[in-house]
Amino acid sequence: MAESAKHTASRLKLRVKIIDAAIGLFEKNGIKSVTMDDIASSFGISKRTLYEMFADKETLLMECVRRGQEEMDNYLKEVRENSDNVLEVLLKGYQRNIEKFHGTNKRFFEDIKRYPRAYNLIKNGDSRSAEDTVSFFRQGVKQGYFRDDINFAIVGLLVREQLDVLMSTDLCNKYPFLEVYESIMFTSLRGISTEKGAVLLDKFISEYRQKQHQ
Repeated sequence: MAESAKHTASRLKLRVKIIDAAIGLFEKNGIKSVTMDDIASSFGISKRTLYEMFADKETLLMECVRRGQEEMDNYLKEVRENSDNVLEVLLKGYQRNIEKFHGTNKRFFEDIKRYPRAYNLIKNGDSRSAEDTVSFFRQGVKQGYFRDDINFAIVGLLVREQLDVLMSTDLCNKYPFLEVYESIMFTSLRGISTEKGAVLLDKFISEYRQKQHQ
């Protein structure tokens, strides 16, 4: 039993390492160009061993997506534990996404559409917290950062639809992915902000732009 438990723990540890390595490879090179052979070779394991853990490349990709969602959820939870400023929490979340996108090959976003199960996982992840997001915005109204005449369920839906357009059209062939993402997020936030919220948002954008040019 002890040997069996040790073997299982070792396999789980290897599985986590493979997911972490695959995330790095997919983000650096795009998804299509990374093969299961590449991933197996990077660990010095057989392709058979890799397929015993992950049925196919898309299954592995889905685990990578889940890992990214979990990390973002944990990050936002930590931020919320250390700040009761709703707009600050949102901006830190957007900033983390932007920093992540900076280090991601744009081919990743083009390739993800070729893997419907993984792509749907991303879309479902965006909508799964819709009610929490509405509650969060309402808290921002109480804090004076967001207007009180806004239907935040509609706002959340519109933002998700715009992000879906970003992922599913050729818009980023014309404009840089980050520029489109920033335009969606900053414009949406500015539209629902009070004067107090707009001041904080503009300060964040100004500091963000300065860092971009350093």
